[in-house]
Amino acid sequence: MPREVAKQQVPASKGLEKGNWSDLLARFSVPDTQRIDAQLIDAKNDVEAVAAWLREYQDSHQTLKSYRREAERLLFWLASQNNSLCDMNREMLRHYEAFLEDPQPAEQWVGPTKPRHHAQWRPFRGGLSPASRRQSLIILQGLYSWLVEAGWVSHNPFVLMRDKARRLNNQTQTIERYLERDLWVWFWQWLNATMKPATEREAYEQARCRFIFSFAYLLAPRISEMANARMDDFQENEGRWWWVVVGKGNKLARIPVPDDMLECLIEWREALKLEGLPSYHEPTPLMRALDKQRGITDNQLYRLIKGVFTQAADALEAQNGKPAYVSALRRATPHWLRHTAITHQAQSGVSLRYLAESARHSKLDTTSRYLHTEDNEWHQEQQRHRLKTAPKTPSDPL
Repeated sequence: MPREVAKQQVPASKGLEKGNWSDLLARFSVPDTQRIDAQLIDAKNDVEAVAAWLREYQDSHQTLKSYRREAERLLFWLASQNNSLCDMNREMLRHYEAFLEDPQPAEQWVGPTKPRHHAQWRPFRGGLSPASRRQSLIILQGLYSWLVEAGWVSHNPFVLMRDKARRLNNQTQTIERYLERDLWVWFWQWLNATMKPATEREAYEQARCRFIFSFAYLLAPRISEMANARMDDFQENEGRWWWVVVGKGNKLARIPVPDDMLECLIEWREALKLEGLPSYHEPTPLMRALDKQRGITDNQLYRLIKGVFTQAADALEAQNGKPAYVSALRRATPHWLRHTAITHQAQSGVSLRYLAESARHSKLDTTSRYLHTEDNEWHQEQQRHRLKTAPKTPSDPL
């Protein structure tokens, strides 16, 4: 934690029933500021005001986690500047954008992954990419909008941002963070070829790894959905198998399960010493820890998947694979698997309507970003435009 910030930390008095994040946010010693009269939340300082905002997301673990991270970074930075939320203006916002790109001094702000209360923990692993900075600003814009409505601050500095709609639009026209089909084919072959276990534990870990990536590729779950999945989420109805999932926004959905997924599920259950496909009443974790009983958290799942991607990148680099593919594997995150699954379904000819249902998108515009057909046609058409034309003969007029 930054030294300047660490000095100001004492336990927060208010907590959330879910997530127990109150001890993760510091209470900051910042100058007293005059609040506007129409305060609509029960808060005595910036930390408690942010806590009230975060409570609105306590039923969505992943959203709460990312929102808490960005709010915490902002509070740390403001405290290091001896400012509070209500002091933020357009010029300070400009400085904060630059800070997100390059947090300085690095020894105070940047460090390796450590447990939250470790002495070497820092708010950043490094400077944020343009997409990550944009996402951070989107979250903080929402925070300030809420704080204005709650009467905690009198203004939203993001309103003054020029081209705000364009700059804070985090959706590209097409999905780019996915593994191209040739790369996925290599990865899946590599993953299976490396499975030569020497011990029973290694055999179990490799079976789990295979199941994780097959589940992610065939059903396109979000990582929290994978971690929270249960055996009896797989249900048979009139001879057809479905995966029942409560996804983003607590929306219940039912996804068709392809035959390949059923085969992988049977193999995984065999590794767990379970027979056949799940029964209707089997509310046990789908993903298991090494004891084959307990579930695993989304953080554990995230690290496991990232670790496999890193190993694959090293293997492909050793084979003198395409640098772009090696780079993709190094940058890939678990969410890339969801993008990969949906993109490859689209390329396989799954109709937009059913693609949207499987992806659980509320808008077809979101799903259409996975369709690369027009890009391919456009690229082919552009090849008509050439520098190398047929040479003229001496008799040809200029």
